[in-house]
Order: sequence, then structure tokens, then C-alpha cells
Amino acid sequence: MLKDILQQAWEAMLYNRRRTMITMVGMAWGIATVVLLLAYGAGFSRAIEAIFAQWGTNLIGVFPGRTSQQAGGDKAGVRVRFTLDDVDRIYNTVPGILHISPDEWNNNTTVQDELHTYTWEVDGVRPVFQEIWKLDLDTGRFFNGLEDQQRAHVCVIGSEAKTKLFSGQWALGQTIRLNGIPFTVIGVLTPKMQEGDDNRNRILWIPFNTMSDLKDTHYVDGIWMNYRGDHQLVEKALRESLGAAHHFRPSDRNAVFVANLMTQLAQFRILSIALQVLLSLVGALTLGIAGIGLMNIMLVAVQQRTREIGIEKALGAQRRHILVQFLAEAMAITGVGGISGIALAYLISVLVGRIPFYSMLAKNAQDADIHLIISPASLIVATGILVVTGLVSGMIPALRAANLDPIEALRYE
Repeated sequence: MLKDILQQAWEAMLYNRRRTMITMVGMAWGIATVVLLLAYGAGFSRAIEAIFAQWGTNLIGVFPGRTSQQAGGDKAGVRVRFTLDDVDRIYNTVPGILHISPDEWNNNTTVQDELHTYTWEVDGVRPVFQEIWKLDLDTGRFFNGLEDQQRAHVCVIGSEAKTKLFSGQWALGQTIRLNGIPFTVIGVLTPKMQEGDDNRNRILWIPFNTMSDLKDTHYVDGIWMNYRGDHQLVEKALRESLGAAHHFRPSDRNAVFVANLMTQLAQFRILSIALQVLLSLVGALTLGIAGIGLMNIMLVAVQQRTREIGIEKALGAQRRHILVQFLAEAMAITGVGGISGIALAYLISVLVGRIPFYSMLAKNAQDADIHLIISPASLIVATGILVVTGLVSGMIPALRAANLDPIEALRYE
């Protein structure tokens, strides 16, 4: 019986092939729109993840501030200062810490070679900082623990610093002077995404203990760490540990400033989800318009075949047979249009390729551009919307056909 119904639906589609083709094109365009909008939303989410991934998402930086609340007998407005004891305290008391490093920086360091003089930022960090900040090396190596202990005059330079100092020449083993003190270049970092005149690719990295040759390192400018576990619990434990040591309330947000990348990423993820929901609604509305076209075509088909329906009922066809007959025809049109639309969406995604997004604002940011990602989840959602649209659009004409009075249908001219 099912074979007969499908055969009848196929013959009806062939009989009105022009009308059927126009309806299929509308359905194909509608489902292609849904798939491409969902693919754009997925690509946008991936681009945001890529921006954060260059630094590592499970990353926290904490920097001293000034208290804004009274705590015990201490008045507000007390300046908080970090020392190396705080680094050890955080590592020993905050659960989930993997690596931790103090960060001491000098934004006005004079950097010289034989031909050039620049004023750049130099940071003194522990060797584990490479793991914390994902400082990937293009050439050479990062300094090690022994060089940190011995206060070795070695440095790792950013990609832009290498270009400005050495152009196309080999940088490893070259000597540069930081505030007049000679340092040997042992590594060059791969480029990070860089907006405008941001200095992230010009920073020079030296061992933390060596930094004392450039400035007083008794008080630490900041502390960076990566961790495993829940980012909110880690931040809470971090504030409680530092609050107990420096006599401020953990709720005092001005006493210490915490840069928690997972908190920021979570906010962007919420925006990404909202965007995908919005795009899904827009796509569903577009497909709904195609569904209205399908419903109108099927209503015309019911009107044209009224006498045929009367004959079928007179020969013993029941309501459900007529209902399934016209619903099958509507779903066949929907199915062929849907398959064609998905194929069209894949073709467009391949032809479009990469859509400039972050690379329009930043250098070295091609990985954060938007790619139209047609995922299985997108196809499932789009197919669900397509099936609902086809059922609704086909059910109304099918019910009208099924409810026709056979005597009136036979009299229809």
C-alpha cells in the first residue's frame, strides 16, 4: 500500500512538474538558509573559542590593588602588595593549581642592538610561564630553571621584536642590550593575534631572578596561574587565600583584580548561544515562507483533483487513505527540496570558505575568522524544522481533501 501511495504521489508530481519544481526550489532555498545560518552561528562560536584558545582558557591572573572595604581593624584604602611568599601561598592553598609564576614587568625598557633602539616591555617570569600562557616557539627554546636560578642574561623575544631588530636575519645567539645590559637571544615566539598597535608580539621575556638587574623585584606586579577544575571555585579560593594573608575581605573586588579568562569566555558563550537561537528563528521563518508556498500549491492540487477524490471515495477509499495520499505528496516535495537544499548549503559553504572576522581587526588572526561549519547537530536541527514545516504545510490541504463529501466531489466541475 505504501508503495502505491508513493507511486501515486510521484505521478502527481510529474503531472504538474513545473509547479512541483517551483515549490521544490522554494523548499530547497529555505532549508539551505536554515543550514547556512546555523553553520554561521557555529563558525562564530568557533572563532570566539579560537581567540581565547591562543592564551589558554583555564588561566587566571591576579594583580594587587587597594582595599575599598574595612576588614577587622584595618581601614579601607590600604594598598595591597604581592611578594614571592604569595606565589607559594597560592600554590599550596588553592586547589587545582597546575603551574604558577610571578610576573614582573618594565614597560619602558630601552632595547638596543647595533642599529636600532626601541622602548619596549620586558617581563620577568618563571620558566613554567611558557605553559601558563602557551608561548609557542618559532625557533630556539625557552629559558630553564637553572638559568633562572643563576640569573642568566638570556631572553626570548616576540615575533614583531625579532622582525624590527633583525629583519630577516637569524636571531638566535644574537646579543641585544636591555637598559645597557647585554642579553643573548635564545628563542623567538610564534606570532599571537594582535590588535592595532598592541605590544603582545613585541614583549621580551627574561628569567624572573634576572629581572632584578633591571628593577626592584621585592614586590611582584602580578601572578599568573593555570588550573584544573571549576573556574569560579578556584577564583573564590584564590580571593580567600589572599584576603586572609593581606587582611581584606574576599568580596572586596578592588583589593585584588582577578583576570579569569573562563569567566569572560562563559559570557561570550552565552552570547554565541543567543546568536544561534536567533539565527535558527530567522531560518525557520524563511523556511516557513516556503512552507506557505507548498501549502498553497497543495490546496490548488486538492481543488483540481476534487472529482478524482470523489471517485476514490466512491470506490471505497477511506479518509485516512486520502489524507496519507496528499500528505505523502507534500512530504515527497519537502524531502526532495530538503536534500537539494542541504546539498546547496554544502556547496555554498565550500565556495565561501573563510569569512574575514577577527583578521579584519587583528594581525595573525586567520584562525579566528568564521568558517561555515555544517555540523551533524546543525543538520539534525534543520531537518527537524523541515519535517515540521512539511507536515504542517501538507496536513491542512490533506485534511481538506480527506473531508470532502464524495457526492459533492463527484458533482464538481
